[in-house]
Amino acid sequence: MHPASSDPTYDPRRPIVLIGLMGAGKSTVGRRLAHRLHLPFVDSDHEIERAAGLTVAEMFSRYGEAQFRDGERRVITRLIDGRPKVIATGGGAFMHEATRALILERTTAVWLDADIDVLAERVARRAGSRPLLAGGDPRSRLAELAAVRNPIYALAPIHIHSRPLPHEATVDAIMKILQR
Repeated sequence: MHPASSDPTYDPRRPIVLIGLMGAGKSTVGRRLAHRLHLPFVDSDHEIERAAGLTVAEMFSRYGEAQFRDGERRVITRLIDGRPKVIATGGGAFMHEATRALILERTTAVWLDADIDVLAERVARRAGSRPLLAGGDPRSRLAELAAVRNPIYALAPIHIHSRPLPHEATVDAIMKILQR
């Protein structure tokens, strides 16, 4: 069931793509949002890992970020196939100019934003699997990433602030905007 919408940023025939920093809840919120909308859910990082036969961390280590981002762009291009679904992207996907243009042109982009302290608490549990946090203080690194990425994430037509509440609250906030 798709919500009726007069909001020009939302077309129920297009995929919904969640963007934002690591720890914003893109995968968890995405699964729940897809369930509510009766749509398939896809996590682009999982699709990249499946296609490469390596984890994201292994790809960063072996090939570097630039080559990883190119592969990520190809996978996201394949996922944005014109069929409605919810797609959670990796935190850096929207930073790649070609990927960002594709997302903005062919999907409904939703920026899940959260305070640095909330992000740091959430990623602390999985910091070892996050290559951009390797070898440093996660909170400081997240603040650096936010300073660079948030102005770009702000290009998304829908902005949701994820608070330290159950993920259902974030899903409710997205649904409210989609149903306008």
